Amino acid sequence: MSTKDLREVVKQKYGLAALRVQSGGSSCCGSAPAAGGGCDPITSNLYSTQQSGEVPEQALQASLGCGNPTALAQLQPGETVLDLGSGGGIDVLLSARRVGPTGKAYGLDMTDEMLALARTNQNKAGVDNVEFLKGEIENIPLPDNSVDVIISNCVINLSSDKDRVLREAFRVLKPGGRFAVSDVVVTGEIPAEIRKNVELWIGCVAGALRDSDYTAKLAGAGFENIAIEPTRIYAVEDARQFLAGQGIDVDAIAAQVDGKFMSAFVRACKPARQA
Repeated sequence: MSTKDLREVVKQKYGLAALRVQSGGSSCCGSAPAAGGGCDPITSNLYSTQQSGEVPEQALQASLGCGNPTALAQLQPGETVLDLGSGGGIDVLLSARRVGPTGKAYGLDMTDEMLALARTNQNKAGVDNVEFLKGEIENIPLPDNSVDVIISNCVINLSSDKDRVLREAFRVLKPGGRFAVSDVVVTGEIPAEIRKNVELWIGCVAGALRDSDYTAKLAGAGFENIAIEPTRIYAVEDARQFLAGQGIDVDAIAAQVDGKFMSAFVRACKPARQA
């Protein structure tokens, strides 16, 4: 599948997820949400009760992330934050509250339906220091050296050109700026049956990088102080849940992925002084 075709499939799936939420349903595909608003072991129970109360219910229902970057990024008042693949806007709205009225939070998404939902959620939340932008994370529509912090929640793994994404992130960060994203990361080899399954790719699994590859790509883009911190490690029973219904022999594959997939907080910094 070409990069363009994959992008269109991702856009279609996330557009439908947004429409389901707007019509009063769940963003989950064909299943009820798990406890805490998520669809599966990856997306459930990511936000505290306090955080959930800070955003509209539809923002929480539209969350398809794998972590909580706003809780881990240590945002400071007055900072400018960019969320790559902002979806229904939950992390943008939470970030906007953290950086306060002197700061700003941008959300970038390529899906019209998600952008419409995010703007509706912004209006409901009454948050002014937010701007949602249409675009692709491989081509960020912001100038060089304009952002203090980049966050993202289980979106970079969906890109077929992760090197380009990381170079763009580096470009728009100010010197000394921080890269602080949640993503699904892999340790060890992955069965080919998972890599070739597009539905799993879109579900934040098959597009995931190995931890060593993630580190190498960040370094290649120019980042330093790189760290990958596991936040959830998925066992066989978790794998059974996210492999079910994908046309894969769950019993044959589940044991091969036990403990190899994890949600992780990926940190890095742009050097304060450029060479």
